[in-house]
Amino acid sequence: MKVDSSPDSYIGSVAGGPQKAADKPVSGAEAVAGVPAGKPQAAGVSVTLSSATVSAMGPGSGGEVFNAEKVEAMKQSIANGTFQVNAEAIADKMLANAAEMLSGARA
Repeated sequence: MKVDSSPDSYIGSVAGGPQKAADKPVSGAEAVAGVPAGKPQAAGVSVTLSSATVSAMGPGSGGEVFNAEKVEAMKQSIANGTFQVNAEAIADKMLANAAEMLSGARA
């Protein structure tokens, strides 16, 4: 069996042929993370959020998930050996999550 790896093979012509890393489209995360604003973007898919999604992402939706002061305080207490795990709170959350997953599976 002969495998044709030329760029004009059927698969290469259908899929647009092999792309170099510089020619590949940039994903949304990469675009936000490090692509300069003045650099032209490769053609891609346009994404539109519904009003429900936009309102869910609004104020109070957990947008402020990271609290640097709290993280630093926890780091210090772990380093000092004074951090105490609240096993009861963890168990309660695990049971609540399991109940939520089970009720979602039945629906």
